[in-house]
Amino acid sequence: MSDLLNKKCLPCEGGVVPFDISEIHKYQKKVDGWDLAKDNQEMFFLLKKFKFENFLESQSFVNEVGKISESEGHHPDISFGWGYAEVKITTHAIKGLSENDFILAAKIDKIINV
Repeated sequence: MSDLLNKKCLPCEGGVVPFDISEIHKYQKKVDGWDLAKDNQEMFFLLKKFKFENFLESQSFVNEVGKISESEGHHPDISFGWGYAEVKITTHAIKGLSENDFILAAKIDKIINV
């Protein structure tokens, strides 16, 4: 994971081929506990659910994810409520996963592992 923590997300406006399944699995080994899923359009994404003791902890986590996402220029879908947060990461411009998604996942995990 440390190699991903030292990288920065690169702007992506399309024109890049998304990772194939073998590349996804290679990178998935570098992040802990992120599930791989597909949406109804067959687009891969990373998904992770986080548990907390209360609403304020969930909200604090989401605020930190927001700060990291903004600094990286790469924005996940986030849902949260009392005692939980769920983060879904993909690169919409290429309709799939890229290195950026795994960089962001690693940086989000660092919030919990500090």
